Amino acid sequence: MTERALEGVKVLDLTHHISGPYCTKLLADFGAEVLKIERPGGDPARRMAPFLNDEADPEKSLVFAYLNTNKQSITLDLKSETGIQILKALVEGSDVLVENFAPKVMPSLGLDFEALQEINPGLVMTSISNFGQTGPYRDYKAADIVEYAMGGLLYISGAYDREPLKHAFNQAQFKAGTDAASATLMAMYHQRLTGDGQRVDVSIQEAVATGLRDVVNNFTYSGAVRRRQPNHSGDLSRIRASADGHLTPNPGIGAGLNWNTLVEFLDLPELDDEKFETPSARLVNAEELGRILDEYFIKQNKYERFYAAHEKRFIFGVVQSPEEVMADPQFEARNYFVDIGHPELGTLKYPGAPFEMSGTPWEARSPAPTLSQHNQEVLGARLGHTPEQLAQMRALGVI
Repeated sequence: MTERALEGVKVLDLTHHISGPYCTKLLADFGAEVLKIERPGGDPARRMAPFLNDEADPEKSLVFAYLNTNKQSITLDLKSETGIQILKALVEGSDVLVENFAPKVMPSLGLDFEALQEINPGLVMTSISNFGQTGPYRDYKAADIVEYAMGGLLYISGAYDREPLKHAFNQAQFKAGTDAASATLMAMYHQRLTGDGQRVDVSIQEAVATGLRDVVNNFTYSGAVRRRQPNHSGDLSRIRASADGHLTPNPGIGAGLNWNTLVEFLDLPELDDEKFETPSARLVNAEELGRILDEYFIKQNKYERFYAAHEKRFIFGVVQSPEEVMADPQFEARNYFVDIGHPELGTLKYPGAPFEMSGTPWEARSPAPTLSQHNQEVLGARLGHTPEQLAQMRALGVI
């Protein structure tokens, strides 16, 4: 059997919702032994839609199922003294602890980094929060759109004549989870070299702000403020309706391609006019240019134009539906989507490896765990609690 990249790494997962679970999913999918510790009622993500067949069931959340592959799960009430002692026993034999509570929660439980380091000096503790562990906003609540707004990315997204536009789903959360996984691995590398653990502090606001790139530099050096992009009809990169959907023609004029090449490719002689030859002229005559392009593309098959454009080295894209994404030959050739069986969900397709490693590949070893699935294995077999003690803990709501 191929050795996994993170074989032997033991991770305690105290995360919930999206950012933290995605961080630990990345670690688990590349071989780390991730133990998810859920409150007795379960990770709130178990109650996040969509659900399989619209059945609101804690074992049928598709969000939870995706974010928690290859993990074990136990339940533990960290507000109880017994729960705290069990967690501390687990910390002793762990390499990493990941949590995404509000910054005041872990210290209030007596589980701050300094206390955990006394138990395990080599522990890497990764904390993900809305605004980081310090600063005037550290205790503020936030949602994904708030992080987009406060991180500065929302200001430059969308059309300049409309309100700012956020990307779909929870991209800020996924970005923070990715950053947290990367930072955790860096801290672990240092841990392996020196034996010393450390605290990793991930701010979702800062994870968003790292995407600003040249926006900050432009403002710092020249005072220029990047605006949202114009959405005039003559914009060459504007999404265009086709006969069977939408495509994103972005011919790259000025990047090694000239206007005459595009006119010849589209076979639109009416564009061979001085009104459209230069960027300035195209801006002045944007409405007429947009009308010609709209009338052209609405008669076209999007995939025919897509493949033809790339033969000419134009930058064209196709707006693909979920069905088209699943059937995309590029994804298929790289075996990107994978089938994973689950006791409640059955076998479903999931997004696969976020990147490929030739020697220690990504692997879907097990589905997301059912709630408290591994209580007996971990609390009983590993920590030595008897069936009677487990029954008592269940009765008291500890597990």
